[in-house]
Order: sequence, then C-alpha cells, then structure tokens
Amino acid sequence: MMTSSKYFDSPFHVDGRGRAATTNVDDHVRDLITAELFTNPGERVNLPEFGCGLRQLVFAPNSDLLANATEALAAGALNRWLSDWIVVDKIEVRSEESTLFVRLSYTRRDTQQREQLELTR
Repeated sequence: MMTSSKYFDSPFHVDGRGRAATTNVDDHVRDLITAELFTNPGERVNLPEFGCGLRQLVFAPNSDLLANATEALAAGALNRWLSDWIVVDKIEVRSEESTLFVRLSYTRRDTQQREQLELTR
C-alpha cells in the first residue's frame, strides 16, 4: 500500500500529457488528511461514516466550544480512517473572528517522520 511512488493526485485531473495526474506519497498523505477532514459524513455512498465534517463547523458560531469539538472530531476521524498512514501527535484548533485555524502534527508510519499540516478556513 505505501510502497508505490505514484498516486492519483487529488482532486483528480488530467496532466499536460493527457494522462491522469499523479503525485508523490508526501502529497498523497496530505490529500488523504484533507479529504478526511473536509468530507461530510454520508457524502460518500460506499463509506457513509467516512469524514468528520469539518467544513460544517466552519459555519457554526466561532467559540472555544467549536475549537474543542473540532479537535475531538478531527482526532477521532483521522485515527479511525488513516491509522495505517499516520499517527496523530497533536491537533490544535483556534478560532479568530470568522476564521478557523487547524494545525495537525502527525508522524508518518512508513518513514517515522514527523510532519505538520496547517489548514485555514
């Protein structure tokens, strides 16, 4: 699963040669995390429980309660669906006015390398 060096890029698109665009494993893991965080539960017909629906929380009134709920939802979803790829080390969520900031620290299982991903919505 993690040994191939080429994965379909997300979102799916055609490259300059007219072929399906591919990406490396580093980008693929980030794509998987982003898909998990921003997919709403029920959005995928064959995996109705996939996703944590972070996108829905962006439109909720911003508060510390929202940040705590986001941390719990994201950690649970990532641990459930991506535990073959990553170990979640820490999730930090903060809200400022109408913006939600998410910083994910994780360790890749294949390389044991620590990574960080920052998302702003």
